Amino acid sequence: MATSPRALEGRHRFPASMWIWGGSDPRYTSDVDINWDDMLQITEKLTGKNEFQGVGLLNFNKTELDHWEQLIPNVTHVVLDLEYAAENVTWESLYPEWIEEEEGTQVPICPSLPSVRSPGIRLNLIALKLPHANGGNWSRDVARLHLQLAAARLATSFKSNYPVYVLFITKFFPIPNLFTCKELVRHEGNLWLYRPNLTVLRQKLLLPVGSCELSLPLRGKELIYAGSARTEAYVTILHSAHVYVCGAIAAAQSIRMSGSTRDLVILVDETLGEYHRSGLEAAGWKIRTIQRIRNPKAEKDAYNEWNYSKFRLWQLTDYDKIIFIDADLIILRNIDFLFGMLEITATGNDATVFNSGVMVVEPSNCTFKLLMDHIDEFESYNGGDQGYLNEIFTWWHRIPRRMNFLKHFWVGDEEEKKKMKTLLFGAEPPVLYVLHYLGMKPWLCFRDYDCNWNDDIFHEFASDVAHERWWKVHDAMPKLLQQFCMLKSKQKAKLEWDRRQAEISNYSDGHWRIEVKDKRLKKCIDKLCSWKNMLKHWGETNWTDDESYYTPTPPAIATIPFSSVTLI
Repeated sequence: MATSPRALEGRHRFPASMWIWGGSDPRYTSDVDINWDDMLQITEKLTGKNEFQGVGLLNFNKTELDHWEQLIPNVTHVVLDLEYAAENVTWESLYPEWIEEEEGTQVPICPSLPSVRSPGIRLNLIALKLPHANGGNWSRDVARLHLQLAAARLATSFKSNYPVYVLFITKFFPIPNLFTCKELVRHEGNLWLYRPNLTVLRQKLLLPVGSCELSLPLRGKELIYAGSARTEAYVTILHSAHVYVCGAIAAAQSIRMSGSTRDLVILVDETLGEYHRSGLEAAGWKIRTIQRIRNPKAEKDAYNEWNYSKFRLWQLTDYDKIIFIDADLIILRNIDFLFGMLEITATGNDATVFNSGVMVVEPSNCTFKLLMDHIDEFESYNGGDQGYLNEIFTWWHRIPRRMNFLKHFWVGDEEEKKKMKTLLFGAEPPVLYVLHYLGMKPWLCFRDYDCNWNDDIFHEFASDVAHERWWKVHDAMPKLLQQFCMLKSKQKAKLEWDRRQAEISNYSDGHWRIEVKDKRLKKCIDKLCSWKNMLKHWGETNWTDDESYYTPTPPAIATIPFSSVTLI
């Protein structure tokens, strides 16, 4: 622990303890070299430098402190005093996989990260060196997070709102949603100079230090948020074929049924035809055509080849705040209050990461550039956009699972927990805010039962109650829109094939015995309508494998003209 600062040689103050100069705790040690020519250029960008009263310095050695005396003379230089985080504070303790959200048996509490001791004078510049964790996991380093939060707390601790600059010396970018690229004044080599919006920064510091506590309470007063409807929107994306069009239409229907009047924006690429675009527009989606972004680490034609297209969300700068939602979920209760949250707000997934299926994003072209600049550098833990975003935004804010509740029964779920989930799926009035459909999607099954029962690999995603819930939303859609949820002949054949395999396997759940009465079974939207004949040749490679052969027969429905906006 460091002691309080004391004055030495008039205008240079530093604590008696030497840890701040690379002494006793290797977690905080920084070996970053400082280019003082770059530093001179950086400090020239400091507005009102001649009127500065104080410069706060954190994690510098004695030689570097002398350089600061020469660089900005005639001000008080204060070596800041900060106590280390406890040795038992790990990234996993700050970002646990699970917390007690119900607060029934215990109230989750985050570990403490000490603040800088008050320097006793006004500071115009706070400069600090950040360490780099061994093993390359620098973005999930406790000391690095601690120092940045300490700098933010100090910057916002002064009563007035006069400008405070924060300068980081680091090889890698600071936390991008704590100190944003919009606030970046200058970047030279290892130097990053920010002039943060102190009002916004204070809001961020009201949040827990990690996902170890909820950033939004599950219980208490009904969550209400007025906000600015004109600058906020729900957004989803279709970065592949038209298979998710029905899901997106149902998602739009559910948002409107929840009472939200926010804009609905959908990102699609040029491969989506007029027929499906017309359905999306009729459902209320404002269409933005994008150029897809390829995942450079994905195999050609793999499921994740184009899912980095999600980065286009940050280019929607005509909105201040967006709630991204996957197209395979439905909103059961109004979640407009999430527009009052900060980037990145999401539910936990597993380990220390968040689930990007529902998340709060603050569009910014410079954040989009940050994402693109490191696209070849960072390795996604799951090969997709969620893994990549978790490498960039490691400081995220947990909301209750009920705001992105996964239709999934874990292997370790006891019968009591399975029953509880099933009750939540069907509760009236709804208890869940969002129900997220994993596995086979409801619109790709017969409505009679959840087709995830047809394959034991998918049993963990099977729930007839959740399945029925989605179909209630479907049935509330105008008939005009229900046509976009029709089944292709090939999908009908696949469902019957899977049902027969379940029968052969004699699955104990017995769903394979259920007679299919889905009216879509007798309605054809393809050039080839005999799905029973197709079933006779199932598994053979032939011309029917060409997806272009299946073209919906209805023409585009009459709607407002398509948006001409293209994101490139």
